Amino acid sequence: MATNHKKNNPKVLIIGSGIAGLSAAIHFSEFSDVILLAKSSLDEGSTRYAQGGIASVWSKNDSFEEHQKDTLEAGAGLCRESSVEICVTEGPSRIRELIEWGVEFTKTANHSDYDLHQEGGHHQRRILHTHDYTGLAIEEALIEKVRKLSNVAILENHMVIDLIMEGKLKPASSTEKTSHKNLGACVGAYVLNCETNEIFPLASELTVLASGGMGKVYLYTSNPDVATGDGVAMAYRAGARVANLEFMQFHPTCLYHPSAKSFLITEALRGEGAILRNEAGEDFMKNHHEMGSLAPRYVVARAIDMELKRTGAPHVWLDVSHMNELEFTEKFPQVHSMCLKYGINTPHDKIPVVPAAHYMCGGIQVDEWAQTSVTGLLALGEVACTGLHGANRLASNSLLEGVVFSKRAADRAREYLVKHAIPSAPKTLPVWDFGRAVDMEEQIDIAATWREIRTLMWNYVGIVRSDRRLRRARERLALIRHEVYADYWKFRVNRDLIELRNLLTVAELIVECALRRKESRGLHFNVDYPETLPLLAHDTII
Repeated sequence: MATNHKKNNPKVLIIGSGIAGLSAAIHFSEFSDVILLAKSSLDEGSTRYAQGGIASVWSKNDSFEEHQKDTLEAGAGLCRESSVEICVTEGPSRIRELIEWGVEFTKTANHSDYDLHQEGGHHQRRILHTHDYTGLAIEEALIEKVRKLSNVAILENHMVIDLIMEGKLKPASSTEKTSHKNLGACVGAYVLNCETNEIFPLASELTVLASGGMGKVYLYTSNPDVATGDGVAMAYRAGARVANLEFMQFHPTCLYHPSAKSFLITEALRGEGAILRNEAGEDFMKNHHEMGSLAPRYVVARAIDMELKRTGAPHVWLDVSHMNELEFTEKFPQVHSMCLKYGINTPHDKIPVVPAAHYMCGGIQVDEWAQTSVTGLLALGEVACTGLHGANRLASNSLLEGVVFSKRAADRAREYLVKHAIPSAPKTLPVWDFGRAVDMEEQIDIAATWREIRTLMWNYVGIVRSDRRLRRARERLALIRHEVYADYWKFRVNRDLIELRNLLTVAELIVECALRRKESRGLHFNVDYPETLPLLAHDTII
């Protein structure tokens, strides 16, 4: 349901409507009023595009120890072991909860149990899925449940400009720059109605960032347009610690076609025996890892990148010809229909694929209850750095992380809110003051700058890096920042300008984290420091 925000004084403000935000809204609604903000429509975000599934120990042939081991190995020595144990051991309970909420995972042919996929880096079949559109199935079920909750107010097409900090409770102005010092607790947010351009403050006793990732900072990505790093950028401006942003996961297999935009080819295909081949038809992954095409994602992405640079080919091929047509269309209907749309007749035709920016393993640093370093501010899902993923995410652990930590966040918050350990939300907050800002007459500078940042990040801060390229990226981003902030203080804000500001912020943070890591580990590979050094197995914190 949707209610009038002006008549509501919420205790909990949740920013983002993917699996983390929606499941958090359900849990928090058990003891608190909730306002749930979606930057676009409620169902738009990375969750709905997650094809593969959600990893959890479900089979009697599997064990918590094995899932933890696979996660730690993929994380390349940087996982927080307590977070790994939490996610793995609490995972089955959260899966059962999703089922109770209406998620229908695919069952085996005889319907005796759930069908389990295997993906790269996993040594067991433990991926519960709904064919090849798991994220969409989860999103639809959670939205249906959330819409029935009387104390959850839903605001679609609303975007947060900045968090409201206790230390700055005075008339806000678009001409007033932010300081990281003495900002105090988070007490709400300034929100833009993207349809009317109205800006208003929302007060909260707890603010939950579940705003997703930042894949759009790169030219080629599997992410939807909303993934502009808003949560990390606004948390950083509010004084929160961010960590490990050098670890951007590039998914190895996005569909390569001039008309296809951001379509992911699920890793479950390789789990079912698909083989990556180069232009000559060779199974080149055998030369890079003992698991071949089922190697961890960062190994596969880097191997493809090397293969493309070696051969000059625009893409490699994913060979699915070992599967018969009926088997393929039943297991992977979405991939089959999308490939047909672009003239690729799977499984008879090989699928052209390239790596693309996919998932940020770093983010806003949080503890085991999703609390950031800022009082009153929680972070969930891809926007958060829980320590689960370390230097590289194990496939299908992300949806798991979202549901596990949303429950933990609500459990801890229930204690605080019931006991009034967190101060009550302010009764009134200062209105947004536009100052002397004027309406922007044209958007061309925003579009051009957006593309400049994304191209720069792809060319200089991509799968393989060097200090020279990173320093050049930092210098160019500093020049762009001067231009962007001149516009930001001059013009009335709109969604495009806010997103550009956030995109620039996370680009600079990624470069800074990458320059600080003087080794190669997991997703971060620097040709100037090719070795992994045990002494550097710690988080990069800004």
